[in-house]
This record gives sequence, C-alpha cells and structure tokens, in this order.
Amino acid sequence: MPEFLLKVEGTIHTLSTPWVMGILNITPDSFFEGSRFSSAEKAAQRAEEMIADGAKIIDIGGYSSRPGADAVSPEEEWQRLESVIPAVRAVVDKHPGTFISVDTFRASVAEKAVGAGAHMVNDISGGNLDDRMYEVVAKLQVPYIIMHMQGDPSTMQINPTYEHVTQDIVKFFSEKLPQLHAMGIHDTIVDVGFGFGKTLEHNYQLLRELHAFQLLGRPILAGVSRKSMIYKALGTTADESLNGTTALHMAALLQGSNILRVHDVKEAMETITLFNELMPEGVHHLLYPWER
Repeated sequence: MPEFLLKVEGTIHTLSTPWVMGILNITPDSFFEGSRFSSAEKAAQRAEEMIADGAKIIDIGGYSSRPGADAVSPEEEWQRLESVIPAVRAVVDKHPGTFISVDTFRASVAEKAVGAGAHMVNDISGGNLDDRMYEVVAKLQVPYIIMHMQGDPSTMQINPTYEHVTQDIVKFFSEKLPQLHAMGIHDTIVDVGFGFGKTLEHNYQLLRELHAFQLLGRPILAGVSRKSMIYKALGTTADESLNGTTALHMAALLQGSNILRVHDVKEAMETITLFNELMPEGVHHLLYPWER
C-alpha cells in the first residue's frame, strides 16, 4: 500500500495502512439511529469506545445529509456541535495519533469547529455549497476531505445523470485539487461520495473502478457504511446492513481505499486486519512513488 503523509497541527502522520473514521452524528435524523448522539457526555463516551476499537478519526456532524433531510440553519448546526467538539477533543487528546474531523459544508461552521478543537474538515460538497470554504481551509491550514456530490442533499437523488460516472468524477477532482494546491491546501483526501447524487448502478460502478482515483495521487476515503446501496440491493434495512457493509469494505480496500468511514469500528478494523493478511504488501498503486 502506498504511504501518504498528512500534516496535522504541525506534525506529520503516515497513512501506511488503512485507517478507520468513526461516525458521530449530533443530529436527530441521520439515517442510522445507532450513530446519533444528543449530548456532549454521550458523544464523548462513544468517541472513547470507537478509539478503543481502533478508530483514528472521529467524524462529528451536526447536519444530516441523508436524502430528503430537513435543512438546518448554520446557527443550529453550530449549536449542536459547540459543546460536543471540546468534549470529544478531551478524549482524543488522551490518545496521540487520533483526530477529529468536522462534517460540514459551511465555512463558518468549519472555522468555529477547528477553533473548538477539530483537526480537519470533511466537506460533502467539495466546496460547491460555500464559496468561502477553500479560503477558510487555506487560512486554517488543516487537512481537507473533498467529496463529490451532484446537486445538494435536497436534490441529489432526483435523476442523477453522468456521461461516465467514474470519468466524470475523476475530472471533478482533477479540476478541484489544483485549485486547492494553488491556495496552499496540500493535505487533501478524496471521497467519491457514494450515495450522493448516484444511482445504485453508479455506486457499484464507482466501487468497481475505485482504483482509478489513485491517479489523483491522494488518499481515498470510502463511505459505504450501512448505506442504501447495501440495503436496497439486499432488500433489508440500514439496521440489518452490517454484513453487507463488511463485504463492501473489503471490496473498497482491494480497490485501493485508504480510509473507511464507518458506523461499526470494531468490525471495520477486523476487515482491515484480514485485508493486511491477504495483501501484506497492499494493493498495486497505479502511480510510481515520485508521481504521487
């Protein structure tokens, strides 16, 4: 597996084996009930559990981006996060090498969250829903997770259309990453955005062709955990989708994913352990080290 370097708060960290990002939703309406927490105390407790299970990143969000979710004002989004991020930071600080990402597409929320203790920004819109996002991330000098989404959370699943889904999204990143680089944002992670403006067929084509995103030379994050691409294919529910999630996590790893964004950290870590046994040298990278 290729080694990637991430600079976090002035320290270089090596991503030489896949990482797990644990999901912590401070929302009443996220699609999977098991990821919802309403108080700082409970959120901190859950963060401690996820870190004990092997999570490297705790991803905290105050805005549900599931299809059809109610819109939330920036003020309400921040109100949900304001007490939680410092509480989780107190937990993370006890475990060197673990981090907090804030899941937001709003520059104002990202700025406040980093000020309160978040280490990186996870933007589902790739900067398309807030013109100030790149400027703020450049000022903050934090890692930036750039995700592809067609439309916005209220419209993304209304007839999503592509000429060729993988090629179109590679093109999206190949245009965005140089913009970020020119602004001084070098610690980037790419997320193809499974379920965000994609049909079931688009999602599985992206997963089959995920290795193509290695051409971008940046770590690849895969977020498939308990999503509808699993439970619709199986005819089940999000609550019954752990086994399917594990199967697709292994598929993502075999296609070159470097980070798994998950609800179930222990099971994801077990998948990574077995992946490392199966592929002790990792998967073949499409780029030579000096090209990454």
